[in-house]
Amino acid sequence: MFAVYAARIDRDEPLNGLESGERPAPESRPGWSTVTVKAASLNHHDLWSLRGVGLAEDKLPMILGCDAAGIDEDGNEVVLHSVIGESGHGVGPKEPRSILTERYQGTFAEQVSVPTWNILPKPKELSFEEAACLPTAWLTAYRMLFTNAGVRPGDSVLVQGAGGGVATAAIVLGKAAGLRVFATSRDEAKRKRALELGALEAVEPGARLPHRVDAVIETVGAATWSHSVKSLRPGGTLVISGATSGDRPSHAELTRIFFLELKVVGSTMGTKDELEDLLSFCAATGVRPVIDEVLPLDRAREGFERMASGELFGKIVLTNP
Repeated sequence: MFAVYAARIDRDEPLNGLESGERPAPESRPGWSTVTVKAASLNHHDLWSLRGVGLAEDKLPMILGCDAAGIDEDGNEVVLHSVIGESGHGVGPKEPRSILTERYQGTFAEQVSVPTWNILPKPKELSFEEAACLPTAWLTAYRMLFTNAGVRPGDSVLVQGAGGGVATAAIVLGKAAGLRVFATSRDEAKRKRALELGALEAVEPGARLPHRVDAVIETVGAATWSHSVKSLRPGGTLVISGATSGDRPSHAELTRIFFLELKVVGSTMGTKDELEDLLSFCAATGVRPVIDEVLPLDRAREGFERMASGELFGKIVLTNP
Protein backbone atom coordinates (compact mmCIF):
# COMPACT_ATOMS: atom_id res chain seq x y z
CA MET A 1 0.00 0.00 0.00
CA PHE A 2 1.09 3.61 -0.58
CA ALA A 3 2.30 5.41 2.55
CA VAL A 4 4.28 8.42 3.77
CA TYR A 5 6.94 7.45 6.29
CA ALA A 6 10.05 8.36 8.26
CA ALA A 7 12.97 6.52 6.66
CA ARG A 8 15.72 8.29 8.60
CA ILE A 9 16.12 10.54 11.62
CA ASP A 10 17.60 13.98 10.94
CA ARG A 11 17.48 16.33 13.93
CA ASP A 12 18.60 19.40 11.96
CA GLU A 13 16.79 18.86 8.64
CA PRO A 14 13.85 16.63 9.54
CA LEU A 15 12.31 16.59 6.05
CA ASN A 16 15.43 14.82 4.75
CA GLY A 17 14.08 11.68 6.39
CA LEU A 18 10.61 11.89 4.84
CA GLU A 19 9.83 9.41 2.06
CA SER A 20 6.76 8.03 0.32
CA GLY A 21 6.17 4.75 -1.47
CA GLU A 22 5.00 1.19 -0.97
CA ARG A 23 4.86 -0.21 2.56
CA PRO A 24 3.40 -3.49 3.88
CA ALA A 25 -0.35 -3.43 4.59
CA PRO A 26 -1.37 -4.00 8.24
CA GLU A 27 -1.55 -7.61 9.39
CA SER A 28 -4.56 -8.80 11.38
CA ARG A 29 -4.05 -9.35 15.10
CA PRO A 30 -6.44 -10.19 17.95
CA GLY A 31 -8.27 -7.20 19.39
CA TRP A 32 -7.20 -4.88 16.57
CA SER A 33 -9.09 -3.62 13.52
CA THR A 34 -7.94 -2.29 10.16
CA VAL A 35 -9.40 1.01 8.99
CA THR A 36 -9.36 2.28 5.41
CA VAL A 37 -8.10 5.85 5.75
CA LYS A 38 -10.15 8.51 3.96
CA ALA A 39 -8.48 11.55 5.56
CA ALA A 40 -5.60 12.20 7.95
CA SER A 41 -4.19 15.47 9.24
CA LEU A 42 -0.69 16.74 9.90
CA ASN A 43 0.56 17.63 13.38
CA HIS A 44 3.83 19.01 14.72
CA HIS A 45 4.19 15.58 16.32
CA ASP A 46 5.02 14.30 12.82
CA LEU A 47 7.88 16.78 12.46
CA TRP A 48 9.19 15.88 15.92
CA SER A 49 9.10 12.20 14.92
CA LEU A 50 11.35 12.98 11.95
CA ARG A 51 13.74 14.60 14.44
CA GLY A 52 13.77 11.43 16.51
CA VAL A 53 11.67 12.81 19.38
CA GLY A 54 9.50 9.93 20.59
CA LEU A 55 10.63 7.77 17.66
CA ALA A 56 13.64 5.49 18.06
CA GLU A 57 15.92 4.53 15.16
CA ASP A 58 15.11 0.85 15.62
CA LYS A 59 11.42 1.55 14.85
CA LEU A 60 12.21 2.84 11.35
CA PRO A 61 10.78 2.88 8.76
CA MET A 62 7.71 4.29 10.50
CA ILE A 63 4.55 5.42 8.72
CA LEU A 64 3.75 8.89 10.08
CA GLY A 65 0.38 10.39 11.05
CA CYS A 66 -1.64 10.09 14.25
CA ASP A 67 -5.01 11.51 13.12
CA ALA A 68 -7.45 9.74 10.84
CA ALA A 69 -11.05 9.25 9.84
CA GLY A 70 -12.13 6.44 7.56
CA ILE A 71 -14.17 3.28 7.13
CA ASP A 72 -13.86 0.22 9.37
CA GLU A 73 -14.04 -3.45 8.37
CA ASP A 74 -17.85 -3.41 8.70
CA GLY A 75 -18.32 -0.36 6.45
CA ASN A 76 -18.92 2.14 9.29
CA GLU A 77 -17.61 5.71 9.12
CA VAL A 78 -15.21 6.10 12.05
CA VAL A 79 -12.67 8.33 13.81
CA LEU A 80 -9.53 7.03 15.52
CA HIS A 81 -8.35 7.81 19.03
CA SER A 82 -4.60 7.67 18.58
CA VAL A 83 -3.42 7.08 22.16
CA ILE A 84 -2.50 3.40 22.27
CA GLY A 85 -2.35 1.50 25.53
CA GLU A 86 -4.41 3.97 27.56
CA SER A 87 -6.82 1.20 28.53
CA GLY A 88 -4.78 -1.94 28.00
CA HIS A 89 -7.12 -2.95 25.17
CA GLY A 90 -5.18 -4.60 22.37
CA VAL A 91 -1.82 -4.32 24.12
CA GLY A 92 -0.14 -5.78 27.17
CA PRO A 93 -1.39 -4.54 30.57
CA LYS A 94 2.02 -3.12 31.48
CA GLU A 95 2.69 -1.38 28.19
CA PRO A 96 2.99 2.39 28.69
CA ARG A 97 0.76 4.61 26.62
CA SER A 98 2.06 5.86 23.30
CA ILE A 99 0.77 7.86 20.36
CA LEU A 100 0.51 6.28 16.92
CA THR A 101 3.91 6.47 15.12
CA GLU A 102 5.88 6.08 18.36
CA ARG A 103 5.50 2.28 18.52
CA TYR A 104 2.84 1.48 15.93
CA GLN A 105 2.53 2.44 12.26
CA GLY A 106 0.58 5.63 11.61
CA THR A 107 -2.24 6.95 9.46
CA PHE A 108 -0.53 8.48 6.38
CA ALA A 109 -1.34 5.38 4.39
CA GLU A 110 -4.20 3.66 2.61
CA GLN A 111 -4.89 1.59 5.75
CA VAL A 112 -4.02 1.65 9.44
CA SER A 113 -4.48 -0.90 12.22
CA VAL A 114 -5.44 0.13 15.77
CA PRO A 115 -6.95 -1.56 18.83
CA THR A 116 -10.68 -1.93 18.17
CA TRP A 117 -11.29 -0.03 21.45
CA ASN A 118 -9.69 3.06 19.83
CA ILE A 119 -12.35 3.35 17.12
CA LEU A 120 -15.28 5.78 17.55
CA PRO A 121 -18.28 6.45 15.28
CA LYS A 122 -17.89 9.54 13.08
CA PRO A 123 -20.83 11.91 13.50
CA LYS A 124 -22.71 12.22 10.21
CA GLU A 125 -22.56 16.02 10.54
CA LEU A 126 -18.76 15.99 10.08
CA SER A 127 -16.91 15.31 6.84
CA PHE A 128 -13.96 12.90 6.83
CA GLU A 129 -11.61 15.87 6.44
CA GLU A 130 -13.14 17.70 9.42
CA ALA A 131 -13.21 14.60 11.62
CA ALA A 132 -9.56 13.84 10.84
CA CYS A 133 -8.52 17.16 12.42
CA LEU A 134 -9.99 16.36 15.83
CA PRO A 135 -8.11 13.45 17.51
CA THR A 136 -4.79 15.24 18.14
CA ALA A 137 -4.69 19.06 17.92
CA TRP A 138 -8.37 19.67 18.64
CA LEU A 139 -8.51 17.04 21.37
CA THR A 140 -5.39 18.56 22.92
CA ALA A 141 -7.02 22.02 22.93
CA TYR A 142 -10.27 20.61 24.34
CA ARG A 143 -8.47 18.93 27.25
CA MET A 144 -6.29 21.99 27.88
CA LEU A 145 -9.29 24.29 28.16
CA PHE A 146 -11.98 22.26 29.83
CA THR A 147 -10.10 19.64 31.87
CA ASN A 148 -6.75 21.16 32.79
CA ALA A 149 -7.46 24.91 32.81
CA GLY A 150 -10.93 24.31 34.27
CA VAL A 151 -12.31 27.47 32.70
CA ARG A 152 -16.03 28.29 32.67
CA PRO A 153 -18.21 30.50 30.46
CA GLY A 154 -17.26 34.11 31.09
CA ASP A 155 -13.65 33.36 32.03
CA SER A 156 -10.76 34.88 30.06
CA VAL A 157 -8.07 32.93 28.20
CA LEU A 158 -4.90 33.91 26.36
CA VAL A 159 -3.97 31.67 23.42
CA GLN A 160 -0.36 32.03 22.33
CA GLY A 161 0.67 31.56 18.69
CA ALA A 162 -2.56 31.84 16.73
CA GLY A 163 -2.31 29.88 13.51
CA GLY A 164 -1.10 26.53 14.79
CA GLY A 165 -3.52 23.62 15.01
CA VAL A 166 -3.90 23.57 18.81
CA ALA A 167 -4.02 27.36 19.14
CA THR A 168 -6.61 27.73 16.39
CA ALA A 169 -8.72 25.01 17.98
CA ALA A 170 -8.49 26.73 21.37
CA ILE A 171 -9.77 30.02 19.92
CA VAL A 172 -12.75 28.38 18.20
CA LEU A 173 -13.64 26.10 21.14
CA GLY A 174 -13.19 28.93 23.64
CA LYS A 175 -15.47 31.26 21.69
CA ALA A 176 -18.13 28.53 21.35
CA ALA A 177 -17.99 27.85 25.10
CA GLY A 178 -18.51 31.49 26.07
CA LEU A 179 -14.92 32.36 27.02
CA ARG A 180 -13.31 35.74 26.46
CA VAL A 181 -10.40 34.82 24.21
CA PHE A 182 -7.24 36.83 23.57
CA ALA A 183 -4.66 35.66 21.03
CA THR A 184 -1.13 36.48 19.92
CA SER A 185 0.72 36.13 16.64
CA ARG A 186 3.74 37.73 15.02
CA ASP A 187 1.82 37.80 11.74
CA GLU A 188 -0.76 40.54 11.10
CA ALA A 189 -2.83 38.34 8.78
CA LYS A 190 -3.02 35.62 11.44
CA ARG A 191 -4.09 38.17 14.05
CA LYS A 192 -6.88 39.24 11.71
CA ARG A 193 -7.95 35.61 11.23
CA ALA A 194 -7.96 35.08 15.01
CA LEU A 195 -10.40 37.98 15.36
CA GLU A 196 -12.60 36.49 12.64
CA LEU A 197 -12.67 33.19 14.58
CA GLY A 198 -13.91 34.94 17.70
CA ALA A 199 -10.95 36.33 19.64
CA LEU A 200 -11.78 39.58 21.44
CA GLU A 201 -8.32 40.95 20.74
CA ALA A 202 -5.29 39.67 18.83
CA VAL A 203 -1.95 41.27 19.65
CA GLU A 204 1.74 40.83 18.94
CA PRO A 205 3.62 38.42 21.24
CA GLY A 206 4.62 40.17 24.45
CA ALA A 207 2.04 42.96 24.14
CA ARG A 208 0.20 43.98 27.28
CA LEU A 209 -3.37 42.67 27.52
CA PRO A 210 -6.31 44.85 28.70
CA HIS A 211 -6.36 42.78 31.90
CA ARG A 212 -4.82 39.63 33.32
CA VAL A 213 -6.48 36.37 32.31
CA ASP A 214 -7.73 33.29 34.12
CA ALA A 215 -5.76 30.84 31.96
CA VAL A 216 -3.13 30.70 29.24
CA ILE A 217 -2.97 28.08 26.48
CA GLU A 218 0.72 27.69 25.71
CA THR A 219 2.15 25.71 22.78
CA VAL A 220 4.96 28.02 21.65
CA GLY A 221 7.30 27.53 24.61
CA ALA A 222 10.45 29.55 25.20
CA ALA A 223 9.56 32.55 23.03
CA THR A 224 6.29 33.31 24.83
CA TRP A 225 6.77 31.72 28.27
CA SER A 226 7.56 34.92 30.17
CA HIS A 227 4.62 36.75 28.59
CA SER A 228 2.32 33.85 29.43
CA VAL A 229 3.28 33.91 33.11
CA LYS A 230 3.02 37.72 33.32
CA SER A 231 -0.43 37.67 31.70
CA LEU A 232 -2.03 35.50 34.42
CA ARG A 233 -4.12 36.80 37.29
CA PRO A 234 -3.10 35.66 40.79
CA GLY A 235 -4.04 31.99 41.13
CA GLY A 236 -4.38 31.59 37.35
CA THR A 237 -3.43 28.52 35.34
CA LEU A 238 -0.91 28.11 32.55
CA VAL A 239 -1.50 24.93 30.54
CA ILE A 240 1.32 23.84 28.23
CA SER A 241 1.21 21.11 25.60
CA GLY A 242 4.09 22.04 23.32
CA ALA A 243 7.21 24.11 22.82
CA THR A 244 7.61 24.76 19.10
CA SER A 245 10.10 27.59 19.74
CA GLY A 246 12.18 25.55 22.20
CA ASP A 247 11.80 24.29 25.76
CA ARG A 248 14.35 26.47 27.59
CA PRO A 249 13.01 29.98 28.25
CA SER A 250 15.54 32.63 29.23
CA HIS A 251 13.35 33.59 32.20
CA ALA A 252 11.43 30.85 34.01
CA GLU A 253 9.59 33.51 36.10
CA LEU A 254 9.75 31.27 39.17
CA THR A 255 9.34 34.13 41.63
CA ARG A 256 6.15 35.29 39.95
CA ILE A 257 4.84 31.71 39.80
CA PHE A 258 5.21 31.03 43.53
CA PHE A 259 4.38 34.52 44.78
CA LEU A 260 1.14 34.77 42.78
CA GLU A 261 0.37 31.08 43.41
CA LEU A 262 0.11 30.35 39.70
CA LYS A 263 -0.51 26.82 38.46
CA VAL A 264 1.53 25.29 35.64
CA VAL A 265 -0.12 22.20 34.15
CA GLY A 266 1.31 19.91 31.50
CA SER A 267 -1.15 18.47 29.00
CA THR A 268 -0.80 15.79 26.33
CA MET A 269 -3.55 14.68 23.96
CA GLY A 270 -6.78 13.59 25.68
CA THR A 271 -8.83 10.55 26.61
CA LYS A 272 -11.21 8.57 24.43
CA ASP A 273 -14.12 9.94 26.49
CA GLU A 274 -12.94 13.50 25.85
CA LEU A 275 -12.69 12.79 22.11
CA GLU A 276 -16.23 11.44 22.19
CA ASP A 277 -17.37 14.63 23.93
CA LEU A 278 -15.49 16.78 21.41
CA LEU A 279 -17.10 14.98 18.47
CA SER A 280 -20.54 15.49 20.05
CA PHE A 281 -19.76 19.15 20.80
CA CYS A 282 -18.81 19.83 17.16
CA ALA A 283 -21.83 17.95 15.82
CA ALA A 284 -24.26 19.76 18.13
CA THR A 285 -22.89 23.32 17.91
CA GLY A 286 -21.80 23.55 14.29
CA VAL A 287 -18.21 24.24 15.38
CA ARG A 288 -15.82 22.96 12.70
CA PRO A 289 -12.04 22.64 12.51
CA VAL A 290 -10.21 25.36 10.63
CA ILE A 291 -8.60 23.69 7.62
CA ASP A 292 -5.72 25.49 5.92
CA GLU A 293 -5.36 23.13 2.96
CA VAL A 294 -6.46 19.70 1.73
CA LEU A 295 -3.89 17.72 -0.26
CA PRO A 296 -3.84 14.21 -1.74
CA LEU A 297 -1.60 11.84 0.21
CA ASP A 298 1.00 11.73 -2.55
CA ARG A 299 1.59 15.48 -2.06
CA ALA A 300 2.27 15.11 1.67
CA ARG A 301 5.73 16.66 1.38
CA GLU A 302 4.15 19.99 0.38
CA GLY A 303 2.07 19.87 3.56
CA PHE A 304 5.10 19.06 5.70
CA GLU A 305 7.04 21.95 4.16
CA ARG A 306 4.17 24.34 4.79
CA MET A 307 3.84 23.23 8.41
CA ALA A 308 7.61 23.43 9.01
CA SER A 309 7.65 27.01 7.66
CA GLY A 310 4.84 28.08 10.00
CA GLU A 311 3.02 29.62 7.04
CA LEU A 312 -0.33 28.04 7.79
CA PHE A 313 -3.51 28.83 9.66
CA GLY A 314 -5.30 25.76 10.93
CA LYS A 315 -4.87 22.18 9.82
CA ILE A 316 -3.40 20.52 6.74
CA VAL A 317 -5.38 17.42 5.72
CA LEU A 318 -4.19 14.56 3.52
CA THR A 319 -6.79 12.49 1.65
CA ASN A 320 -7.04 9.15 -0.09
CA PRO A 321 -9.40 8.67 -3.06
